[in-house]
Amino acid sequence: MVAGLHRCFTGHSDLYSSGFMPRFSPVGLVPQRRSSCSSSPDMEPHAEVPLFEMDQEEDEEEDVSSLKSRGGCTHATHAVVPPAGADPDAFIYTNFMKSHCCYDAIPTSSKLVIFDTTLQVKKAFFALVANGVRAAPLWDNKLKCFVGMLTITDFINILHRYYKSPLVSWYNNLSLSLFTEIYLKYSINELISITPDSSLFEAIYSLLKNKIHRLPVIDPASGNVLHILTHKRILKFLHIFGSMIPKPRFLQKRINEVSIGTFKQIATVQESASVYDALTIFVERRVSALPVVNEQGKVVALYSRFDVINLAAQKNYNNLNMTMREAISSRACCVEGVLKCYPHETLETIIDRIARAEVHRLVLVDRHDVVRGIVSLSDLLQALVLTPADIYCMRVQPFETEEKQGRDSSRETRL
Repeated sequence: MVAGLHRCFTGHSDLYSSGFMPRFSPVGLVPQRRSSCSSSPDMEPHAEVPLFEMDQEEDEEEDVSSLKSRGGCTHATHAVVPPAGADPDAFIYTNFMKSHCCYDAIPTSSKLVIFDTTLQVKKAFFALVANGVRAAPLWDNKLKCFVGMLTITDFINILHRYYKSPLVSWYNNLSLSLFTEIYLKYSINELISITPDSSLFEAIYSLLKNKIHRLPVIDPASGNVLHILTHKRILKFLHIFGSMIPKPRFLQKRINEVSIGTFKQIATVQESASVYDALTIFVERRVSALPVVNEQGKVVALYSRFDVINLAAQKNYNNLNMTMREAISSRACCVEGVLKCYPHETLETIIDRIARAEVHRLVLVDRHDVVRGIVSLSDLLQALVLTPADIYCMRVQPFETEEKQGRDSSRETRL
């Protein structure tokens, strides 16, 4: 148990009997989630901050029966009425997300870790790795509230800022409270969250508008964090219950017809570049993953933000001069590989591949395995849910042919 963790769980089923349930459950939204809790030995437990940590695996059949037993969301947003002459199919996913609330998407089994702001930043990042999570809410015991989120992005920014700085020893003793005062105030001034009874449509809008990847679901009555909602969880929710709604005809269109994804100025990194070079691209371009390419421009790997935090587990964060080739070869075996898609494949095929593999994006390649684009979860949610409602949080880029992209390749970010 890491000192300073507010509460941490092992996920063993024998702990369920000693746990407690969330205080909040919207009317008609049952069953409640199983939960268990234990407190760090050097910290006084706080009843105001429940933590749920259960098995990571989510059973789709259990989710289906759970949703059917709950029925519709009582706080659903009004459905979008297709304008005259519009294709009704275009609004199927928009109205589906408006008719279900965030509580519906909370899995029956999940893990949630909360950090107290007295914990050292260095230990907090080690704890993220140890618990296999990518973010954690920050609890201020003096203010008795959550004050922010610690994410992998913060780890990358700190590494990039202090790696070549004489203040690196100061960073080793930096506490989360000082971190939130000095660093977070220049990025996000307040914790962005959502309530359990808010619609999934609102959650998607908040994620994309604020360009964040994790959205805490907080009970407004007790202040408890119930879950951390992500793009991946929302798309999986849609994928699980897709059979319950009509299948839109546009899913049969090819990716080069619907222009969903990023096709210009694609951020890539050479396998001969250093890890520090990759961090620079992460910071400057604000991308979540980098296709690693060889001298011929062919994609050989995918290096994501989550790979960076594994540097902490391997204690390689003081050796950012290693090449990308070395960093990739030293990764753990269970990593997000290079899942590809091709311009001629249908939108349905791409959604199914992302959902089944539980990845955050596909690399669009040509017949020579040269990178031509990135199709991410954000791109899909924007196109499927927000665009029909005439809400645009992301730029729409037209798909370009290989010849056109070849002329623009000199403008791509490559090191």
